[in-house]
Amino acid sequence: MDKKKVLVVDDEIHIVHIVAIKLRNNGYEVTTAENGQQGFELACEEKPDIIITDFQMPILNGLEFVQKLRENDQTSEIPVVMLTARGFSIDDEQKKQLNISECLSKPFSPRELLMNIEDILHARQMLAS
Repeated sequence: MDKKKVLVVDDEIHIVHIVAIKLRNNGYEVTTAENGQQGFELACEEKPDIIITDFQMPILNGLEFVQKLRENDQTSEIPVVMLTARGFSIDDEQKKQLNISECLSKPFSPRELLMNIEDILHARQMLAS
């Protein structure tokens, strides 16, 4: 079975590091970006199976990044997990409108994130078969 590709987009290097290690240790291929614009370019290039993105980032914030993904034919169907800092939240309407699969608040458990990713990818696989 091919390794599933995950794109992690976050300007906080320690978060990227923790998430990347957890995912790589669980058999995922991980690519990282530090802002929404770089994330968008990598998403078009790499065609990841799922994207994990921060809400607050320079250049393109998380919502602008996801909006751009949804407007592009190559990236419109990629599931997204949004990470938000305390005090920031995405309302259900935005989540639904941008088709965001899951939102997790920082600090989050890397194990919880992994379980969310596995659930989302499993559900997509079931729909596809």
